[in-house]
Amino acid sequence: MDLDVGAETVDNSDGRELVACEASAIQEPYVGMEFDSEDAAKGFYDEYARREGFIMRIDQCRRSEVDKRILSRRLSCNKQGYYVKMKDQFGPVRKPRASTREGCKAMMLVKVNKSGKWVVTRFVKEHTHPLVISGRPSRNAMDSKDRRIQELTIELERQDRLCDLYREQITTFLQNVEDQTDMLSTKILVVVNNVRELETEVQKSSHHR
Repeated sequence: MDLDVGAETVDNSDGRELVACEASAIQEPYVGMEFDSEDAAKGFYDEYARREGFIMRIDQCRRSEVDKRILSRRLSCNKQGYYVKMKDQFGPVRKPRASTREGCKAMMLVKVNKSGKWVVTRFVKEHTHPLVISGRPSRNAMDSKDRRIQELTIELERQDRLCDLYREQITTFLQNVEDQTDMLSTKILVVVNNVRELETEVQKSSHHR
């Protein structure tokens, strides 16, 4: 899935060079801004969102087809998109929740470059709804339950990558077994044919006596 589709671009028109940005230095994102890691980018955008008056949503990511590592991540407003009602096929009918989605397009897209830095490649500042400054704590001040959820999410992602790796190894092993089986079958067939030829020769020799 291409995370760039539908995103507006804000050019870095003042000619600022790529600079490393600490999460504590809360400023407005701009195209070309660099972070040392994906988590640093998340922390920065979350602090920016808290200061501006919206809540950050950790949105879609794009993974490598080779090793499944994350190559880009979109961070958006929690009012991004629209609520899609899913038909409840099981259990009693539930009262629908009030949707917080309003189709907001505000977002920041970061991609990892060849040097391992995470660079802002898209930034949309404008929101489609009023912003409300709140006194909510930042993600850096998350409580133990939130930290536990984050740890479990990271562990699930790690286990997912391990499953993909094991699946690939098993596929390779089974392919090797199949190749070895075909090779062994060919050798057995050669041996059987040789034995038959030898038996034929022995029978011919016994008839000539």
